[in-house]
Amino acid sequence: MCGIAGMVQTHPDCPVDSAAIHRMCEAIFHRGPDDEGIFVKAGVGLGMRRLSIIDLAGGHQPVFNEDKTIWIVFNGEIYNFPELRADLEKRGHRFYTHTDTEVIVHLYEDLGADCVDRLRGMFAFALYDERHGKLLMARDRLGKKPLHYALAQGRLLFGSEIKAILAVAPELASVNNEALLQYMYFGYIPDPLTAFLPIQKLPPGHLLEFEAGEVRVRQYWDLPEYGTHQPRSEEECLEELEWRLAEAVRIRLISDVPLGALLSGGTDSSTVVALMARASAKPVKTFSIGFSHDDFNEAHYARIVAKHFGTDHHELVLEPDVLETVETLTSSLEEPFGDSSMLPTYYVSCVARKHVTVALSGDGGDEIFAGYDRYAINLRRQGFERIPRWARGFYRKQVFPRLPQNIRGRRFSYNVSLPWRERYVDSISFLPAFERDVPLLSDEFRDILSAVDNPENVMYECFEKAPAKDPVSQTMYVDTKTYMVGDILTKVDRMSMATSLEVRVPLLDHVFVEWVTGLPLEWKLRGGQQKYILRKLAERVGVPREALYRPKQGFAMPLVHWIRNELRDLIMTTLLESRTLQRGYFNPAGVRQLLDEHFRGRRDHSGGIWRLLIFELWHRNYLEKIRTTDCGTEPYHVTSTAGTVG
Repeated sequence: MCGIAGMVQTHPDCPVDSAAIHRMCEAIFHRGPDDEGIFVKAGVGLGMRRLSIIDLAGGHQPVFNEDKTIWIVFNGEIYNFPELRADLEKRGHRFYTHTDTEVIVHLYEDLGADCVDRLRGMFAFALYDERHGKLLMARDRLGKKPLHYALAQGRLLFGSEIKAILAVAPELASVNNEALLQYMYFGYIPDPLTAFLPIQKLPPGHLLEFEAGEVRVRQYWDLPEYGTHQPRSEEECLEELEWRLAEAVRIRLISDVPLGALLSGGTDSSTVVALMARASAKPVKTFSIGFSHDDFNEAHYARIVAKHFGTDHHELVLEPDVLETVETLTSSLEEPFGDSSMLPTYYVSCVARKHVTVALSGDGGDEIFAGYDRYAINLRRQGFERIPRWARGFYRKQVFPRLPQNIRGRRFSYNVSLPWRERYVDSISFLPAFERDVPLLSDEFRDILSAVDNPENVMYECFEKAPAKDPVSQTMYVDTKTYMVGDILTKVDRMSMATSLEVRVPLLDHVFVEWVTGLPLEWKLRGGQQKYILRKLAERVGVPREALYRPKQGFAMPLVHWIRNELRDLIMTTLLESRTLQRGYFNPAGVRQLLDEHFRGRRDHSGGIWRLLIFELWHRNYLEKIRTTDCGTEPYHVTSTAGTVG
């Protein structure tokens, strides 16, 4: 696991300063504290920070081919590299390291950009082909590893994190209002946008080629069609599911450093730990955290699973300094990020990093096995589709606006009157539901946003591409392409790498995912039971039933409690401060009503309040520091003239 960065000049005769590449690497030091490597030649600079996992002594990057005409910096792990290496050696390629990185170089010599089709793992890499004057960048199929880029002032800049790019080009910190609106809807910014106009994310399953000053991005992988193979029996399905997931776990146990697992005590992480325990000669090291608030404490279930499988279990019950952690994290976040579970993810990563360098997690199970409650809820609400469209439209336009705002079920009735796709997007969006009652955005910011795309279109475009017939499978596809990448995997990558911990995700092995995707929906959601076949597998491999059949908490935290107590003063002073309101994003009356409804107990707005708090703290702790340190300008505020912020 590493962090990569670099730049390529449009004109090869323009030199690249190695000191600039060093600055880019220093900005992502936390991703790889063990080593730094830099290659600079003919208008090209590649850099990396290394977290040593495999070939500790000989794995220094950048890595090159036999005649040093191809150079690569790589972030991730290729789990099938031993097989690939053996095949490449048979074809005459000579290796000088024992790393998985070098496999990519020689595969590229044989296959060009199609080398990505042979890679099984998580990765983001940048490869420079000197003979053809071409840079190839690629990101793994499901988006476990990030990669950002910007084409500006005659050069292509790239980095694992945005801060690497801004370290040498702070002038690119021009805020993207369309991306900010997406954040206000979803709590994260979906690919390919970032919070900054000139900088983009390379989407999962895509590669980028930069040649002769031209950027070409193309997709090399997508999820296959849903529901294409029907097992003959449940036993047959379980047998194949077991060996496929066991293989995905086994190949992720390759490491030259200590390895363990993040254990929440839920179905996904418990099943991974069960299969790790089977494949490991020594007790598996497991890590969990708990909170003193019982409603949010899963440590008890993690303890049950750890005891059952005889793991070397490490548990920390937290009374964290929430204020300090929020300040710390918002100082490092390059974009506003509204998933409050980033805090427990950060805490458990801190605990794990004291003992191991690599940890397996159970992320991804909800998206591929229909684990979210909203899948079953939206399936039940399909019955509302029988109501004529005209009647539902009449209700939204004529009846809903006349209902008292405090009437019970008002927002629910609006939601179920929508067509099913719109209903789903509305249910996962914060801003529209609130704004139907009270304008939260300022008129000034709304005028600027009139020229940008509606964030909901991101979701609708994914629905159109979904290779599935039934609504639930289509929705799972949308979540896999948006929420899982932009929220779940982003959270795991940023919080784990903030502590220099590598996290591996066996449930998102692409070979395994392709097979699970092909299973009909009835194997994932049956009789209202979510993750049906995965729970059956968990029972089969010995996960205690009390850990499997309990109310779903996810990676929860006592957000409601903290907002009403530890964070209340910070929230009130921050969100109602003139400094915040004068930025011009929000309508002060809307912000006050949001806070009033929550603190009076009329509605639970904890999620929305958290998003607004993070949004403002991101401005203060990250964005303004860039502006004042690197550009010497005033803090950001909305300006209607340029259509950007600043």
